[in-house]
Amino acid sequence: MRVEKVEPDPLNLIQIPRRVPWNADVGNQVCFFFAKKQPVPREEPAFFIQKSRFAGDFPSKAPTYSTFVMPKGGMNMIQTALTIAGSDSSGGAGIQADIKTMSAHGVYAMSVITAVTAQNTLGVTAVEDISPEIIQAQLDAVFTDIIPDAVKIGMVSRKESIAAIADKLVEYRPKNVVLDPVMVSKSGCSLLKPDAAQTLIARLLPLCRMVTPNIPEAEVLTGGSVDMSNWEDTARTIYEMGPDLVLIKGGHLEGDAADLLYDGKEFTVFPCERIATRHTHGTGCTLSSAIASNLAKGLEPVEAVRAAKDYITGAISRGIPLGHGVGPVHHFYRLWQDED
Repeated sequence: MRVEKVEPDPLNLIQIPRRVPWNADVGNQVCFFFAKKQPVPREEPAFFIQKSRFAGDFPSKAPTYSTFVMPKGGMNMIQTALTIAGSDSSGGAGIQADIKTMSAHGVYAMSVITAVTAQNTLGVTAVEDISPEIIQAQLDAVFTDIIPDAVKIGMVSRKESIAAIADKLVEYRPKNVVLDPVMVSKSGCSLLKPDAAQTLIARLLPLCRMVTPNIPEAEVLTGGSVDMSNWEDTARTIYEMGPDLVLIKGGHLEGDAADLLYDGKEFTVFPCERIATRHTHGTGCTLSSAIASNLAKGLEPVEAVRAAKDYITGAISRGIPLGHGVGPVHHFYRLWQDED
């Protein structure tokens, strides 16, 4: 593959042609060529981005060498994650909860909005779906510039929206796709049209690394009732629909709020004591975004879920007393210090 030369901006070290993918395969390395001077030999030390997955120092100005060599696999300065979901005007769930969660995990968050909801802690009063064309335009804008290390999918209410997203996922083939199959809001408002469930199963589940249904969502996916006596069978059924992993969230079950992860071979149970609180708005969005963030940072699935469970437990236990209904969790409880 030939990479054309471009003039560097002294204030922006990594300026590359848009048509060259971040993970362009040039042997074992990716080379970005600048117009000044001659290329340095491959054995010369490369410049690396500070605070990235690579070691080294960030130069204060453009490099004196002509060639910037990066290891194969991309050159994001930090881990990145994309959320594809609906907007929550009250900020507790949806896109807003996802961005807060990703930011709290030190991951750079990007978004594709699928719908705009008029929503607060008392409920959802209106929904306006974004056209499939605009959804795809947003996806193109992200994937042609910043390749996400993980993708979280939330509210996708129409089969047309689902098909538009699936087409782009097939085109760009991102890794670490986590699907939270949002169907009903905490207040009971339907967020997935009745004719869209089968499209979600057929088009999105086979593209996912993990799907995270709660008990009612698992029942819609499988067409049967679910409790702890049969949730392993339920996980197997959903696994056969195509995802690499299935996490059944047990928050709707009686007793402790345990979750079950299935990878096609083994089951892992994540026990968790139930917290008595009304501040649970956006818990599903937050958990799935935390899992996606952890996968983006390189954690293995079991550890990604375990860390996400620890995070959401803390966020619920420190929920913020806002609104007159189901209040939001505290996404930044690890960053905001309580005053004595």
